[in-house]
Amino acid sequence: MQNLNSLRTGANVRIGAACTYLALVLAAVSVLFPIYWMVITSLKLPREIYRMPSLWIHNATLTNYKLLFGDGQFVAAILNSLIVSVTVTVISIAISSFAAYSMVRFRYRFRGFIGKLILFAYLTPTSLLFIPLSILMAQLKLGNSLFGLILVYLTFSLPLSTWLLQGYFRSVPRELEEQGQIDGLTRLGALIRIVLPLSAPGIAAVSIFTFTGAWNELLLALVLITSENQRTAPLALNYLITSDTLPWGPLMAGAVISSVPLMFLYFVAQHFMVQGLTAGSVKG
Repeated sequence: MQNLNSLRTGANVRIGAACTYLALVLAAVSVLFPIYWMVITSLKLPREIYRMPSLWIHNATLTNYKLLFGDGQFVAAILNSLIVSVTVTVISIAISSFAAYSMVRFRYRFRGFIGKLILFAYLTPTSLLFIPLSILMAQLKLGNSLFGLILVYLTFSLPLSTWLLQGYFRSVPRELEEQGQIDGLTRLGALIRIVLPLSAPGIAAVSIFTFTGAWNELLLALVLITSENQRTAPLALNYLITSDTLPWGPLMAGAVISSVPLMFLYFVAQHFMVQGLTAGSVKG
């Protein structure tokens, strides 16, 4: 009887493991297949793209990439996206670090109300804000400029960064700061030399989220940017569509190129992402 129970237990374990691996394989295929389809489509000629869909390439070509790099406008759009995304990330992390620290460590009136306002500001749909923001940027003479676009992007990146960093800062024991202050550190010194280093994984994760949001944003850029030399990468991809016929080859090639910086960033910082996603979930 004991041997029969052991056999049943072993069979259940094997079945459970097989089901787990099957689910992981299906999840991996569902995630990777669109990327694979995007890459192979970017390497096809138009006549091959509009044929019966196939899962492989018969005659690979770089024609679509040559079309994008031919006039240099798409390269300029990639550089504009890098400038905007990096600037927004740096400014957002710098300001939100002070804001989140003050809400976690200091006690003052309306602190909870301000925290809720920050969350509501992030949850407000962009579609409700782009008209007021475009009018404001026009009145400030900042329309159709990367600087104005950076200011607008900060309106949604700052609330998110502040809200997320609060959880990471709460996970840093208050006693470490008190010990540092006994040793002569000021509040600012404790933040810079104790809290920020201990929250590095969380800050890295928030930085990646902020960079990704700024890099992929299209609606606000579509409203604010009109000059070709000021376009960002998503905006340049949008303007590739000039008629009812979609240029799938150049579109997929541009999507591949636009995805490379994000893929590289996530690949390099994946260790920090794993730590950062769990850093603020446990206090102490």
